[in-house]
Amino acid sequence: MLTSREKHMRRAHRNRAKLRKSAEGALRLSVARSGKNISAQIIDDEQGVTLASASTLEADVRKGLKSTANIEAAQKVGALVAERAKAKKIEDVVFDRGGFRFHGRVKALADAAREGGLKF
Repeated sequence: MLTSREKHMRRAHRNRAKLRKSAEGALRLSVARSGKNISAQIIDDEQGVTLASASTLEADVRKGLKSTANIEAAQKVGALVAERAKAKKIEDVVFDRGGFRFHGRVKALADAAREGGLKF
């Protein structure tokens, strides 16, 4: 019997495998979510580097938030990662939701990133 962590990792690997087939070297907007925080990174898999990132662990993101584990915080992280990507002239990415469902905080982050100018 698989643990919930093993099931999550299977879903994440399955999602990334599909992205690799269709993305053809595009940059990846990866989301990591926990019970208390959410973070996003734009990753260049060919070079193995993170080009832009944002997280609720950052002090400037935490300012003015009631909680770091709600939709409002996810929207702030999405907008910030889009802003940092625009500063580095990054517009096109593929969205890697990992093993998470596309709803709630993950969807809020994606929508905010789209509003910030990222295309996916």
